[in-house]
Amino acid sequence: MNDSDSDRDHGQDRYDLLVVGSANADLVVGVERRPAAGETVLGSDLAVHPGGKGGNQAVAAARLGARTALLARVGDDAHGRLLLESQRAAGVETAGVLVGGAPTGVALITVDPSGDNSIVVSPGANARLTPKDIRAAGALFGAARVVSVQLEIPLETVAEVAGAMSPGSRLVLNPSPPAPLPGHVLGACDPLVVNEHEARYMLGESAGSTPQEWARALLALGPRSVVVTLGAAGALVADGRSGDVVPVPSPKVDAVDTTGAGDAFTAALAWRLGLGEDLTEAAAFAVRVGAAAVTRRGAQESFPTADAVPAAAEVAAP
Repeated sequence: MNDSDSDRDHGQDRYDLLVVGSANADLVVGVERRPAAGETVLGSDLAVHPGGKGGNQAVAAARLGARTALLARVGDDAHGRLLLESQRAAGVETAGVLVGGAPTGVALITVDPSGDNSIVVSPGANARLTPKDIRAAGALFGAARVVSVQLEIPLETVAEVAGAMSPGSRLVLNPSPPAPLPGHVLGACDPLVVNEHEARYMLGESAGSTPQEWARALLALGPRSVVVTLGAAGALVADGRSGDVVPVPSPKVDAVDTTGAGDAFTAALAWRLGLGEDLTEAAAFAVRVGAAAVTRRGAQESFPTADAVPAAAEVAAP
């Protein structure tokens, strides 16, 4: 849609989840090992997939069954059309996706045989998603139980999202790629979702040596709750209301490609929180979604439907 369409009335809709964030074309190459500085390695044929942390989360939630809307910006180009088609095919409401202003964002991804990846993002149109765009989408915010946002869009836009939350709604924020967050943004997070790298960035020298220490130190920065994702080990949840820090184990799976797994986790977590589950219960579902996602290649292509998520009984004890 064009910018002028952003005034469309969404007031009759109600969304389980509004995702505000990036939409990228993922350009993926498989490699035997990721290159060191100054090194060239040969890879597989180039594959192009719809991605971006915002786009990924929206598709992941919709595929699970959540009524989902996306607020993002793409270019008026082939990659932008690919992204819109992918969102619509998953059942995502795309009336909030703005078109134009810059080429569609691109993520350059290398994946090694273990499934680990390295990613470089060219933001493109994502960098043109502005606070004005957020203010123009007030009806979307008013219709959303939960809003999920990441940091592949401008920080000033993320700050506007934190201020646009309607009463009774909940903000889930994944600071990826990590950047310093204003106090009022941190204070709105419920939860702040971080992996080990993001936790260490936010805490600096005060990070401590264990995930439990990271979780408690992150709570001290102001968010209402914190979730630390731990890859194959699952996650750790910390609720500022109770002070509890609880481990959440993950099923044991054979990882093929971890691309997008964190987005699948965060989308599942946000959806289940919107359904009224408590943080530990929602995280227990989310780790199973993330585990299912790493067993298939790609980002959005790997996201499971609800019936493909491993049962809770399949999760090993920590």
